[in-house]
Amino acid sequence: MFVGHLGVALAARRVEPAVPLAAGAAAAFALDLVWPVLLLTGVEVVRVNPGDTAFTNLAFESYPWTHSLAMVLLWSALAVGIGRALFRSWRAGLVVGLLVLSHWVLDWITHRPDLPLWPEGPLTGLGLWHSVPGTILVEGAIFALGLWAYLRATEPRDRTGSLALAGLLVLTGVVWVSQPWAPLPESATAVAWGALVLWLVPPWAAWVERHRVTGG
Repeated sequence: MFVGHLGVALAARRVEPAVPLAAGAAAAFALDLVWPVLLLTGVEVVRVNPGDTAFTNLAFESYPWTHSLAMVLLWSALAVGIGRALFRSWRAGLVVGLLVLSHWVLDWITHRPDLPLWPEGPLTGLGLWHSVPGTILVEGAIFALGLWAYLRATEPRDRTGSLALAGLLVLTGVVWVSQPWAPLPESATAVAWGALVLWLVPPWAAWVERHRVTGG
């Protein structure tokens, strides 16, 4: 899942205003922010496999440290503590931790059974990616609901507040919806380097919020 993670981060801004969108996005995408680093160091493995599912040509062969449920629960607990320290609120910390956990839950919905319950453990996944229309419908709905919640929670301070948000939404939306028809990556290394672009999402979200105010 991709824009679904952003949708959850957008919605969290309304649930807990103390957690800025940049922090929410960093938490919601946390597993995928670390994943390409571990790919490049050889700790985790992805393979380009045409037709692996209808929506993606990637076979996620090994990612126990970022995407096993047991490790995600550990990262989520750590995120609760970090959020509590940063925002001086257990509620805010809990929201940050749940955002990290939400990543695994949303991936479980979309992935075929390739998500380990623990390192070297059984694999699971509901396989929504086997259906392009189903993926677009479900993930698009999460994205849209998250945006609706965010727009109810904030309002633009100036024109940049609207344009920066629109740019983030359009760019991520186009990258996401074009996946089934995008050219095959040249290699797993190319996938890893490309995935590092996700590190731009939190600072972009911070830029958005510098030009928006809490409203609604």
